[in-house]
Amino acid sequence: MRNSHLKHLHAQREELEAKLELHIARYCFGEGDVEDGTEAELQQRITEISDEIDALESERGE
Repeated sequence: MRNSHLKHLHAQREELEAKLELHIARYCFGEGDVEDGTEAELQQRITEISDEIDALESERGE
């Protein structure tokens, strides 16, 4: 169960990182002139998931 949860977290983090890259690219090309907090929210969620992954992996001794 823990292994599948860890895989799910890795997939979620990859998806959020892709969304963040897309958001930054749109902003750089002028398609997102207003900063609406999306970048900060995505970065915060990525950090939270990364922390959870680190905790689970340290429990497993990885």
